[in-house]
Amino acid sequence: MAIILGIDPGSRLTGYGVIKQLGGNFSYVASGCIRTGTDELSERLIRIFNGVSEIIAQTQPTVFAIEQVFMARNADSALKLGQARGAAIVAASHAGLAVFEYSARQVKQAVVGTGAADKAQVQHMVRYLLKLPANPQADAADALAVALCHGHTQQSLVSLPRICLLMLVVWVMKCSCH
Repeated sequence: MAIILGIDPGSRLTGYGVIKQLGGNFSYVASGCIRTGTDELSERLIRIFNGVSEIIAQTQPTVFAIEQVFMARNADSALKLGQARGAAIVAASHAGLAVFEYSARQVKQAVVGTGAADKAQVQHMVRYLLKLPANPQADAADALAVALCHGHTQQSLVSLPRICLLMLVVWVMKCSCH
């Protein structure tokens, strides 16, 4: 069993989502947003670090997944987003968690089936996959999607050796028949 903490970073609003994974099954644990306000950037980064640290203490995740920075049109926004990611990653590393990073396109592909999905599609699929009574708030849904992406990716990697072994057995059987 894995408990996955997913993060959708932002300098003003950082979404988080925690899920449990048992084999190919996922269940909802918690989600929400860390609101940092409009203080100086350094104060907002402290709030992100402390917020992620508190979520880790409360939910005891076994792994941490975060969305990668995309190239924004505004360089200042991209830098602030990178700093917010850094604060969250340091909190996870400080807690001894392995950190995994996924692009927005990878997350959307894993959860919706297309890397070009919009926020509403992500919210709908997160609700469906986790059997939630309503769509989660957009930033929390994105964070839950990051966690689901990690779970699906790791599940695929676990299945890969079995598939390769099966292919090898079939190949050996074909070769020995000739």
